[in-house]
Amino acid sequence: MDPRNAALQEQAEGLRADFQRMLTEGPEAAARARQITVTRKSRDGLVSVTVGPRGDLVTLDIDPRVFRRPDSRALADTIVETVQAAAAEAEEMVVETMSSVLPREAVEAQLSGDLEGYLDQMTDRMTGRG
Repeated sequence: MDPRNAALQEQAEGLRADFQRMLTEGPEAAARARQITVTRKSRDGLVSVTVGPRGDLVTLDIDPRVFRRPDSRALADTIVETVQAAAAEAEEMVVETMSSVLPREAVEAQLSGDLEGYLDQMTDRMTGRG
């Protein structure tokens, strides 16, 4: 067999095995990813947030002690900072969970909205341009 054909055959077999793994393990990984929640407290401990797997705010708890020194701008900044930190952690957990069945780069591209860039990279690799 021509070495190039053998290499293509091997690549096709690898893709088939990866696809089969995605079909069998993917639904369970996706279900686990959908259940991810992250709870974070602000640095001062007065704000607690819980976010879902997409970084969506699920709960927000504000300690009544914040009213002892009312500063709405500082409170708003604290909430945003805490939610962003929790969302970043949730995203990393989703990436880790889904990387068991998909390439990490594909999961990150999907979450960042750059799936087209990832597909371009894959096309380049498969056609020998990358």
